[in-house]
Amino acid sequence: ARSRNCQTATLYNMSTFGRNYRVTTFGESHCKAVGVVIDGVPSRIAITEADIQPQLSRRRPGQSAISTKRNEADAPEILSGTEGGFTLGTPLAVRVLNLDMRPHDYKFLSETGDGSSSASTAVASKSSSFPLPPTFVPRPSHADYTYHLKYGITASSGGGRASARETIGRVIAGAVAEKCLRHFFPDFRIVAWTSGVGPFQFDITAKKYGDLLNTLTREMVDETMVRCPDKELAEKMQELITRLASEGDSTGGTVSCACFGTPAGLGEPCFDKLEALLAHAMLSIPATKGFEVGSGFAGTAMKGSEHNDIFVSKGGRLGTVTNNSGGIQGGISNGEPIVFRIAFKPPATISKAQKTANLSGDEQTLAAKGRHDPCVVNRAVPIVEAMAAIAILDAYLQQRTRE
Repeated sequence: ARSRNCQTATLYNMSTFGRNYRVTTFGESHCKAVGVVIDGVPSRIAITEADIQPQLSRRRPGQSAISTKRNEADAPEILSGTEGGFTLGTPLAVRVLNLDMRPHDYKFLSETGDGSSSASTAVASKSSSFPLPPTFVPRPSHADYTYHLKYGITASSGGGRASARETIGRVIAGAVAEKCLRHFFPDFRIVAWTSGVGPFQFDITAKKYGDLLNTLTREMVDETMVRCPDKELAEKMQELITRLASEGDSTGGTVSCACFGTPAGLGEPCFDKLEALLAHAMLSIPATKGFEVGSGFAGTAMKGSEHNDIFVSKGGRLGTVTNNSGGIQGGISNGEPIVFRIAFKPPATISKAQKTANLSGDEQTLAAKGRHDPCVVNRAVPIVEAMAAIAILDAYLQQRTRE
């Protein structure tokens, strides 16, 4: 019985997030479709494809000059869980067809040192990718090698489940979660933005931006293709991304997010503290390497007298003058805006030639081909918003069980 329970737990955790609002994504980069099955959706919530499309459009590839050239419409199709435009309370299944695939672009992964490849070793061919040939060259810092180690097989092209195509299911589930949260809390809203690209950093709390943190909207964020609200900084970020892309290189960055109207009392100490759930959600996004809430690492350089958020009366409730806690204290939301930041590494797939090795350990020179983002932060913005909505709705539904 113990082994069966362990197996069940393992299977549950592979592609599913949440306890009450359970999100299971499916699909790979170059399969027929990607999507999501959501269990625990509250009933009688108005949901149609039109509610989902805006966030998918903000995430989709091919949307700007600094994104991958893969061009997908990413049109969602609700398969189950609604009737007459309202949720039934049953599992909600939504899919998005993959239309613009180029598996032959990944032939470079199985080329030999002289640039040739054979039918028996070409993992980008129609033949099986099991087992991988010894000439296979895993991309440095990509999931190619670790997926091979874990499963003994890997998707033959596009990155498989490690591809950003997987996040389509998350964005769908996040759009549904936001609709649910606004049903329960009309003032609830989430907005994320690019706060850093390479050396260029945007601090929305700087005095020169006034009250921008509290007034920022998604429409304002989308005024620049890099999704940084400071247009002068945005230009510099975009120029950097464009230059590095022309050199066959890439760069990393940060995305910040603020959640307004979150009710107080969410989070389950000790191990399911709200910031722990958010960290889990955010660090499950491809290419993430860091997470901080409120003052984050900068708070370590402050004195307690500087860092403490002093309580004051705010419209009949207790609030704080500052928000170094990022809206969470003791792992529980306190009613202030929840503010956090995520670090994204430079995309691993670059066309700039690099010395590496194939599975046999033989030295190879790898220059990746295909269509890839030179920086992911602008398309990561709606993904971060989605995972925030999913985590907060899950925490709220858990809190409702106490009432």
